[in-house]
Order: sequence, then structure tokens, then C-alpha cells
Amino acid sequence: MNKKLLALLLSGSMMLSLAACGGGAATTPAPEESKAAEPAQSQAAAPVESKAAEPAEKTADDIPDNMTSADGKYQVAFITDVGQLKDKSFNQGTYDGVKLYADANGLSYKYYQPANGDQATDDDRYDAMKAAVEGGAEVVVCAGFMQEAALTKAAGEFADVPFVFIDGYPIGLDNVAGISFQEEQSGYLAGYAVVQEGFEKLGFSGGGGGTNPACCRFGYGFVQGANAAAANLGKTVEMNYSWEYGASFSASPELQTMANGWYTTGTEVIFACGGSMFQSIAAAASANDGFVVGVDVDQSFESDAVVTSAMKGLASAVQWAVAKVYDNTFSEIGGQGTSLGAKDDAVGLPTATWSMENFAVADYEEMFADIAAGKLDIDADYETGLEQDWSNLKLNIQ
Repeated sequence: MNKKLLALLLSGSMMLSLAACGGGAATTPAPEESKAAEPAQSQAAAPVESKAAEPAEKTADDIPDNMTSADGKYQVAFITDVGQLKDKSFNQGTYDGVKLYADANGLSYKYYQPANGDQATDDDRYDAMKAAVEGGAEVVVCAGFMQEAALTKAAGEFADVPFVFIDGYPIGLDNVAGISFQEEQSGYLAGYAVVQEGFEKLGFSGGGGGTNPACCRFGYGFVQGANAAAANLGKTVEMNYSWEYGASFSASPELQTMANGWYTTGTEVIFACGGSMFQSIAAAASANDGFVVGVDVDQSFESDAVVTSAMKGLASAVQWAVAKVYDNTFSEIGGQGTSLGAKDDAVGLPTATWSMENFAVADYEEMFADIAAGKLDIDADYETGLEQDWSNLKLNIQ
């Protein structure tokens, strides 16, 4: 499977907002207002991908994960979700935004991993947030819905510090900005794409044990897209759908064994929806000449087995939100939930590394435009919608 050596880059408008400004922060232009925001949420542009880039543009990989601050204080802090920092997915994509903004604006930055790894408690997460604030943080970026309890305590205690809650929602505090994504749209596009490409036996392996709203939306969208493409082709496809071995979003022998079993019994492609879970599923795919759909970021660089990736603009959204702290417009998003989707160019599939032969980029872009314009509506209600009778899909929920 051919891969173009081109990583995801930020859009030109976002890069303009990140122009270095001595020791201070750059001013970010006001994002486009949403025409279809949910009643309790605001929306704003946070693009997922650039179609053109300067060859020498600095990327997040060019910026160290660790830095030394002259005064021992760190202005922009990141609290990791469960799993590894360098998971090449959710944690890494979010921290990339922290590093890119801080580096472009001459700010110090640091990441904090709650104690006890995958077994971290709310107290462990609170301790990490407290350490960040006491370490000089002027803004704290927290990744993952499991941060809610600790974030409520920390943000309430440190009311003068703004917190950015990625994959989050309003928690009743004005100094917390919840940023979420319409993952069902990205999942739909991935499901539609792989069926159009010719795959008929699919799998979905999700993280969080079925309690993570983002993963649930990804999975539900994947099912909808696969069913729609199968109907378009006049065929019926099959999908295994499971939350087993994904509670901690980590790679494990048990998860690899499950994926291996799927592949050996006919599954052709699995949507690996959960951070470092990708490693186990990609290993099983490679051992069985199978294929994988990546998540959150373009994961085609991690394995030749990757067909496409259901992405969301984590790094761009973080930069946009953190910039609002430094241009004194954080009040526009604090205390609210911002939901980003196709209309904001914040979800989608990576066209720069496109390798599919039976589903053209032009067809994808036409479908994406229909979703962005509201002509194609993707249901987000996974709690009631998933177990419906699907017209062209046999869904095996495990």
C-alpha cells in the first residue's frame, strides 16, 4: 500500500494565528460562527488538515516533549489521559497542539501524567492538575472525559486558571472550556469508505469499555457509514462490534488475540478506536494480511495495514482554545461546550495519504461537503440507535 510522506498540517488560517510574537502570545482571529450549533453548545473552526503546506514548516515532531524552563515554571500544561503520552493517537495529538502553540509563542510547556498509569484515580488526576498550577501553569489542557471529577475539583479550587477540557463538555464552571468533536461524522466517512473500497467483513474494537462518548460516536458513525455504502452497492456486509479489552485504551496480548481471531475467521478490516489499542490490532492485521482503520490522527505512518483513519483536529482545537487565553477572549468559550465537526473542517479522513482505489478522493470530498452543509445528517444518538435493524448490515455486538 503506497504512502505519501506527508504529515497532517494545520490550515493556513490557523498558522497565521500562531505567528511568533517575542515572549508573548499571538492574537487569533475570531473563528467562523456555526450555523447549526446545538442549543447548549457553541461551534468554531478548528481545521483537521491542510491541503497545502510550506516544505520547511515546523511540525510537532520537531518540538521536544520535554523542555527546560529558565525559572522552573511552565506556562502551558497538559494533563494526559490514560495510556501513553506517545500513543500516536489521542494523547499525542492533543499534546501536539500544546507544543505547537507554546513553541510558536515563546511559552514554556510541560506534560503531567497522573500517577498509577492506567489505574489512575480521580485523586491522581487532581494531584497532576494541582502540580501543574503550582508549577506556574497559566492554562491547563486536560485530555479525556475521565478528567471530569478531578477537573471539577481543581478548577473550582483554582478559579483564576483557565482549563481546556478536550473531549469534554460544560461542567458548570466559567474557567472550564469543554471541546468536543462530532466523531460520528468521521466514523461514518470511514465506514462508508472501506465498504466502497470493497471490504465486506468489518470489525470495530473500541476503547473505554463502551462508556467513552467519543469512541461510542466513532463506532456508531462507522456502522451507519458501512450500512449506507452497502445499500448503495446493493449488498449486505457484516461487522463484529466489541468493547472487550479496551477499557484502558492500551495494547495488550488479550486484545491482539481477539483481533487475531477475528482476522482468521474472515474479518478483513478492523476500526482500532482507542489510542494504543492500535498497536495490538495492527500487529494482528499484519500477521494475517488484514487491514486497519486508524483513529484521531492519520495513523498510516504506523503500519502499511492502515486503509484510512477517522480523524479529528485535536492539535488545531487545542491551539485555538489556548490562544483565547492569551488574547483575552477565553470568556467566549469558558463555561460552555464547543462541538466541532465537518462544518468546521475538524473531522474527516486524510486525503494526503489516500491509498484507496475504489473510493475516489473526489467522491469523498463531495460527501464531506454534504455533511458540512447539513445535506447528509449523521445520527449521534448511539445509546438508542445502534441496536436498530440495519438494512444492509449484519451487526454482531459482542
